[in-house]
Amino acid sequence: MRFIDDWRLILMACCTLGLAPFFPEPHIWGKLRWIAGGAHGMQAMDWFDTLMHGAPWLLLIVFLVRKIMVRKKSQ
Repeated sequence: MRFIDDWRLILMACCTLGLAPFFPEPHIWGKLRWIAGGAHGMQAMDWFDTLMHGAPWLLLIVFLVRKIMVRKKSQ
């Protein structure tokens, strides 16, 4: 089984790496708010950190889009 087809592994990655650290708010949420606010003061490491914490969420989106496309194609 390929990684992109294992929804349980992708969901676990979203709940762990995608949200860690959890307190005081999920890290990815803080980074997205920072970017939405203009990303003033963000350095290369912050962008890389956003990519690393956002990767599981991107995988989840790709997984869901692929499942929807397969379902529409089979109808």
